[in-house]
Amino acid sequence: MGIPVRPSRYDDQVKTPLAPDAPTQQPYEVRFDWGRDGLRGIAQGAGVIVVVDAISFTTTVEMGVTLGLEVQPFDGLRHEAEQQDAVGAFGDARLAGRRGDPGVSLSPSSMTEQNVAAFGAARAVVPSLNGSRLTALAATFGVPVLAASLRNRTAVAQWIIDYQRRLGRRAMVSIVAAGEVRADETLRFAVEDLLTAGAAVDALGKVGVDACSPEAAAACAAYTGLARGIRHMFSASVSGVELLEDDQRADIEVAFQTDVSTTVPVLVDGVYTDASPHDIADRAASER
Repeated sequence: MGIPVRPSRYDDQVKTPLAPDAPTQQPYEVRFDWGRDGLRGIAQGAGVIVVVDAISFTTTVEMGVTLGLEVQPFDGLRHEAEQQDAVGAFGDARLAGRRGDPGVSLSPSSMTEQNVAAFGAARAVVPSLNGSRLTALAATFGVPVLAASLRNRTAVAQWIIDYQRRLGRRAMVSIVAAGEVRADETLRFAVEDLLTAGAAVDALGKVGVDACSPEAAAACAAYTGLARGIRHMFSASVSGVELLEDDQRADIEVAFQTDVSTTVPVLVDGVYTDASPHDIADRAASER
């Protein structure tokens, strides 16, 4: 009998693409990928998912939750949210404005004490092309979903290690960068999300969660290598230039602030709120 030949991923020198739901980076405790397609691979077997959309969704969420506002990510486009709002689909929650609108909006700089106090609701429905739709997909995997920014990256890492201690075991961490969605729904690389994801990986390493995939390690190296130039990187990036052209410099100014917040927004029943790792771990145990 001949020696069995292991099936190859190559047929006539053409690589067979991964299936959309093929698990990826599975041996590693800390994983990193991009967008909804990347999330489908790294989320399998994960114990925690960390969503990064630095300019602006996850920064907006952190700032809103810090001020006591619950944030409900909308799984769809802005016009769809407006249609649902018109028929009262959001109940006691209110639809946040578009970026640059007066009051509470998608802009992180809109999350001020004055605007939140005047909002008229305890919960804001926030649609975005990137972070809110990515959050909605992350929620389907049945594990805690956290919103990370540069502002709270160390707090997120501490939340995760405390959650693991409460569970009494390791929980794989999948960090997903939203990137930017083009008009044809293709994904555009966003350097601000790469650096913020890398900052989260770096913070995890400092609390002992450091078994990184090569992808996560590369993101971390990008952050540590460029950390001194974060302000320039954010403002000179494609996303930053777009905001500057729209006179939205304030959103960049808050997004590159690092380790200024201890708030960790956690998705609970489809809403980002300030929930402790102990409460989430105990809730998970009771649902088994």
